[in-house]
Amino acid sequence: MFSITGFLWGIIIFFLSLSRRPVVKAITRLYMDFFIGTPLILILFVIYYGLPQSGIHLSSFTVAVTGFTLNVGAYNAAYMTTAYNALNKYETEAAVVQGLNKRQVFLWIILPQVLLSSIPALTNQVINNLKDSTIVFLIQYTEFFARIQEVAATSFKFFHAYLFAAIVYLIGVTFIVGLTRFLEHRLLRHYGQGY
Repeated sequence: MFSITGFLWGIIIFFLSLSRRPVVKAITRLYMDFFIGTPLILILFVIYYGLPQSGIHLSSFTVAVTGFTLNVGAYNAAYMTTAYNALNKYETEAAVVQGLNKRQVFLWIILPQVLLSSIPALTNQVINNLKDSTIVFLIQYTEFFARIQEVAATSFKFFHAYLFAAIVYLIGVTFIVGLTRFLEHRLLRHYGQGY
């Protein structure tokens, strides 16, 4: 869930970072710098404990999704920006000459190439999200790791519970890596190495 919302938010931030307006570019750069430079746990705590002091009360789930989305979106936008900087700018110029508008150039020319180039970095981010999700129990959100801790505390079999959790996370990471490698190879075969 966090990876999907962060991915979509990252595309929006990346798109805004391409703006010709200096103010928009500066705001997106500041956004990325702030959320990349701030620890995720601090973001979650500010939303969970800070907002209620302003009269804004959110569920633990909403806090987790919001915090992860803001943080992951910044990282993903930075990965996409790096991939964009490596693109051949003549392709986008040629698309404009052919009559495509900015939105069409972004959706049909820039975004597919950027996403393909960013697959390794985006995959690492998904894996980090999976591992970082263990901290959301600190804001009273019960997820897999929190359940493991409950089982360990009630059964007093801490080693077995945590070993089981490690195996589940390892299987999850292995699946994600395998899936993205398969996807990357398929896309490279379909679009060619020039992409």
